[in-house]
Amino acid sequence: MKFDIITIFPKIFDSYFNESIIKRAQNKKLVKINIHNLRDYTIDKHKTIDDKPYGGGPGMVMMVEPIYKTIKKIKNQKSKIKIKEKIILFSPKGKKFDQKMAKRFAKLDRLIMICGRYEGVDERVAEYIADEEVSVGDYVLTGGEIPAMIVIDAVTRLIPGVIAKESLKEESFSFSKEKLLREEQYEYPQYTRPESFVINGKKRVVPKVLLSGNHKKIEEWRKK
Repeated sequence: MKFDIITIFPKIFDSYFNESIIKRAQNKKLVKINIHNLRDYTIDKHKTIDDKPYGGGPGMVMMVEPIYKTIKKIKNQKSKIKIKEKIILFSPKGKKFDQKMAKRFAKLDRLIMICGRYEGVDERVAEYIADEEVSVGDYVLTGGEIPAMIVIDAVTRLIPGVIAKESLKEESFSFSKEKLLREEQYEYPQYTRPESFVINGKKRVVPKVLLSGNHKKIEEWRKK
C-alpha cells in the first residue's frame, strides 16, 4: 500500500517512519510512504503556500492551487492498472478516525493525506479535491502531520504481513462478532514476570487464574 503525505514540513516524519514496525513494513515493501513538500508546487520565488482570508479575520489560509497541483502530480504517477485510492483532508470538522475507518483504509491501494496548517485550508480543497475530511479527536493541533502519523500507524498494522494475525485477533476495538463482543470493546488486562511485585509498600500479584494452567478458566476470566 502507498501513503502520500502533502505537507510543508516534510522532515517531521523522518524519525517516526524510520523506527520499529513501520520501518520493517517499508523494508518488506508492504507499504511505501511518499512525502510531498507543498512548497515545491508553488508559482512564486518565495514559495508561498498561504494568504490572508477573504472577508478578513485572523491568521493565514492555505491556498488551493499548490494543493491541487500536488494532487495532480501524485495521481499522474499511478500505474495503468486502476487502483483503489482516497484523498483525505485532516480537519476539525471531519469524521472521527477510529478502528473501523482504519480497516476501511487498509483495503485501499493508495491513501493521499493533506496536512493543513495555520488558520486552515481553502474550503475548495474540502469541497472539490478531498474525498473526505478526517479528524483524530476533539482538540486543536498545529497541523495535520501528527494525524497523518496516527492514520499511517493504525492502517499499517492491519496490512497483511505487517503483524502476525494472532496478535491482531484480540486487540482493543477489533474483537470478532463471532465472540459476541462489541467493536469498541477493549482488550483484557495483561501481566508478565515477576509474579509478585511490591508497589508503594504493598505486594501486588498476578491474578491466580492466569497461573493455573486452566485455559478454559483463563478464557472466561479474559472475557469477563
